[in-house]
Amino acid sequence: MTERSTMTVVVGRRAARAIVIDDFGWLVLIKRTKPGQEPYWTAPGGGVEDIDVSVEAALYRELEEELGARATDASQVFLFSSPSDAGVAVQHFFVARLVALDESVRSGPEVSDPSRGGYDLDRVDLRGADLASIDLKPTALKEFIPANREALLVEAGVAG
Repeated sequence: MTERSTMTVVVGRRAARAIVIDDFGWLVLIKRTKPGQEPYWTAPGGGVEDIDVSVEAALYRELEEELGARATDASQVFLFSSPSDAGVAVQHFFVARLVALDESVRSGPEVSDPSRGGYDLDRVDLRGADLASIDLKPTALKEFIPANREALLVEAGVAG
């Protein structure tokens, strides 16, 4: 008989992020700029809050706050975890199709607190090679997207 060890993992933070694809097959990303640092790009989204009934609900709320966007048909396609001070940080990545975007209704702390740096919308052609030239974080996401490019386009309902 072998002895099993039990490991307790504490989730310190849970986040919902979106691989948002528009009708033309372009990724909608956030370009982050902070004083004294090189810019980097990230998928829009953020922390799951107590008011959110699910991780998917948090995703839709975050897209509205951070981008002024509505998206549909979110489907979780990737899970990423990393150590954090409070335990493990877990990021749920969904692919979703962009339905509407109105930057004037962005309302999250990202846009109201200038001390947090820049949160600029950017688009990158998913079918082209531009993704390779940007610093998309986390690195695992930058590897996942091109490896699954066609499947992501299909899941988002963007043909060919």
